[in-house]
Amino acid sequence: MATRVAVLASGGGTNFENLAHRAEDIGMEITVLITDNQDAFAITRAEQLGIPYAVHARTEYPSKEAHESAIIETLGAYDISYVLLAGYMRILSARFIESFERRIINLHPSLLPSFKGRDGIRDAYEYGVKVTGVTIHFVDAGIDTGEIIDQMPVMIEAGDTLEAVTRKIHETEYALYPKAIKKVLKERDDEESTH
Repeated sequence: MATRVAVLASGGGTNFENLAHRAEDIGMEITVLITDNQDAFAITRAEQLGIPYAVHARTEYPSKEAHESAIIETLGAYDISYVLLAGYMRILSARFIESFERRIINLHPSLLPSFKGRDGIRDAYEYGVKVTGVTIHFVDAGIDTGEIIDQMPVMIEAGDTLEAVTRKIHETEYALYPKAIKKVLKERDDEESTH
C-alpha cells in the first residue's frame, strides 16, 4: 500500500507537482498539500492534480504554536505518515518536529552543511564556489542541520548567471527528491520486515 504523505509548500509548487507525477513510482500517495500562503501557485497545481489542499495562513493564528497545531490537526485528519517540505518557507518548532520525528524530509538547494538558510543558491553563487548542489535531509530542531539522506553536486561553469545556476539546481531537485524519498521508504519497509 502507498505511504500517505503531505507536502508543505509556500510558493510555486514545482517540486510538489514533480513529486505528484512520480508518486506511484516512489510508493507514496500525496493525500494533501498544506500551504501557509493563500496566493501560492501550488494551490492551482493541487487543483489541476486533483489533490486536496489546506491553507493555514500564519496571520490567521494568534501564535506560531496555534498555527502549527492547526497544521498537525490537518495532518492527523489525513492520516499522514511523512511530511515532505517543498519550498516551505517557515522554520518548524521543535514540538512540531518531535511529533513527526524522522518523518519530515526537506529539500535544500546547496550541498549542506555549506550555505544553509533560505538563500542557498544565491549565497553559493555570490561566494564564488565552483560546485554547489542539492541536499535532501531529515528535519531536526536546527536550521538545515538534520541527517543527510542524499546529495547531488551541481557545477557552476564560468559565465553561468544566477538564473542559469538556479535552473540547474531545480532540475537536480526534480531528479534527486523522488529518488531520496523512495530510498527512505524502502529502508523503512526493509526495517519493518526484519522486525
